[in-house]
Amino acid sequence: MKIKSQYKGILYIVLSAFCFALMNMFVHMSGDLPSIQKSFFRNFVAAIFACIILLKERVPFRCKKKNLPYMLMRAIFGTLGILCNFYAVDHLVLADASMLNKMSPFFAVIFSMLILKERVTVPQALIVVAAFLGSLFVVKPTVSNMDLVPSLIGLLGGIAAGAAYTMVRKLGEGGEKGPFIVFFFSTFSCVVTLPWLLFDYHPMTIQQTGILLLAGLSAAGGQFAITAAYCYAPAREISVYDYSQIIFSAVLGFLVFGQIPDGWSWLGYGIICAMAVVMFFYNKNRVGKEGTE
Repeated sequence: MKIKSQYKGILYIVLSAFCFALMNMFVHMSGDLPSIQKSFFRNFVAAIFACIILLKERVPFRCKKKNLPYMLMRAIFGTLGILCNFYAVDHLVLADASMLNKMSPFFAVIFSMLILKERVTVPQALIVVAAFLGSLFVVKPTVSNMDLVPSLIGLLGGIAAGAAYTMVRKLGEGGEKGPFIVFFFSTFSCVVTLPWLLFDYHPMTIQQTGILLLAGLSAAGGQFAITAAYCYAPAREISVYDYSQIIFSAVLGFLVFGQIPDGWSWLGYGIICAMAVVMFFYNKNRVGKEGTE
């Protein structure tokens, strides 16, 4: 029965990876629009979906007082992460932008140590350092690299996402429901970006509006699929499959936009994915040993 649940978890996390790859593709397809405007539409759709689920399941629209600071930090870091990711998606090869965003699990380890006071072992620290070095092959921090600024912004998005996921873990431990966390974050992001949208609104065609709505639907699908995945199996057993998004992004980027990552980026992908696999087996083995003690 456990194996069957694990397979379901893997299926859902791969589905979420595909949905998020589609989201990035639609964001890029929507054309020359501000990242803030794209973020608003993405979060507006997610907020509506989360609201429907809360009403259906009769979950109250409030959080515990002790959790409010963490809820606000999740929303702030999450908003920053999305804005940076969308900017990177607009200015980089799709697979590069996705890879930099997938640095978030490694930064989550650091934030878990700083904020949640979780102990980080020497092997975990070395894996994080190696993954960061791998990201440098994607960023390519040289003066001649015209994509340096978008790459650094994409990496900042991964850092912010890592902090946001750390807050989600803290909120989960504090008894907050997943749909309310999604609703609070999405609504907060819409409220924060609304002033920019009103004062610097760029008119959109019907096609652009439809594409951004598809981006929002894809994002909502990814959110709920990844939530379902972790309901069926713990992160230590399935998290590594989330990196399938890089494959989906590379394929979609090539088929839709004719993008081909350079050799240095592929080397960076290999190092980061390898470190993700090493971290996956290390955590799984560590939990197994703790369970037998």
